[in-house]
Amino acid sequence: MREVQAFAERVIANVEQVIVGKRRVIEYIVVALLCEGHVLLEDVPGVGKTMLARAIAASLGVTFKRLQCTPDLLPSDVIGVSVFNEKTREFEFRPGPAFANILLADEINRATPRTQAALLECMGERQITVDGTTYTLARPFLVLATQNPIEYEGTFPLPEAQLDRFLFKLSLGYLDLAEESHMLLNLQRQHPIERLEPVVNGSRVPELAQQVWEVHVDDTVRDYIVRLVQATRRHPDLALGASPRGSLGLFRSSQALAAVRGRDYVLPDDVKELAPLVLSHRCIVHPESALRGRSSARVIADLLEQVELNIGEVSTPR
Repeated sequence: MREVQAFAERVIANVEQVIVGKRRVIEYIVVALLCEGHVLLEDVPGVGKTMLARAIAASLGVTFKRLQCTPDLLPSDVIGVSVFNEKTREFEFRPGPAFANILLADEINRATPRTQAALLECMGERQITVDGTTYTLARPFLVLATQNPIEYEGTFPLPEAQLDRFLFKLSLGYLDLAEESHMLLNLQRQHPIERLEPVVNGSRVPELAQQVWEVHVDDTVRDYIVRLVQATRRHPDLALGASPRGSLGLFRSSQALAAVRGRDYVLPDDVKELAPLVLSHRCIVHPESALRGRSSARVIADLLEQVELNIGEVSTPR
């Protein structure tokens, strides 16, 4: 797994030239990239969500498009449209921003449900169908979507099917005193994003993602993942538990996290670390439980304490 670890380290170190004090979040996005998953970034304005997406794309040397979601955004603005060419007297397809390797869907909850649905096929199947013709998207393909947790006026909350397409839901959070001071020094004169160069070959991501499948997951750890996910479906505070796609996401991302940290085996701690990021946004809390202050994040935290790793019977030497 040294190749995967070296790849991840170079990307993380390069992005840290722009995004200060958020190494763990950058690492998780690299994990999502190696799982060929997508990330929902939910945070207040001005914490660096857009800059993070730009820095990841610049480090990989792949194509990057930004989609500013608004209520008047049409599905054709996302996936592309066929236009009539008067010279050839034929319709020609003009690809939309979804044909980039990294797509930033900024404030995705401001787009209408119809436009949000246009992203479903792209995210789930890495293909786009327009006028009966299916186009395969280039790999890697990563959607980084952002939404503001404070302002809800004029927004369209993402439906469960859309949320389930995101491997992780992350938050950047504010910087502490020292980190914010360092950021101000870092941004003097020229913005570091302007001089950021590619440090890896981004086209190798699918090959590295294949290597991640070789990371060993012991039967006890796999059983722990399944029991954890199934516990969400029986929890009295949840109207909807995590899907089988959630199980696969937790399994796969645990492998990728282990590989990024230089291991060829998954630890239970990898699963515990990633479970809140993979499962919380896939669960729906009963309204009466929400009134009591319960949240899906709190439920997942409780389940991580209650569900034990079953290592079977340990034989004692005579």
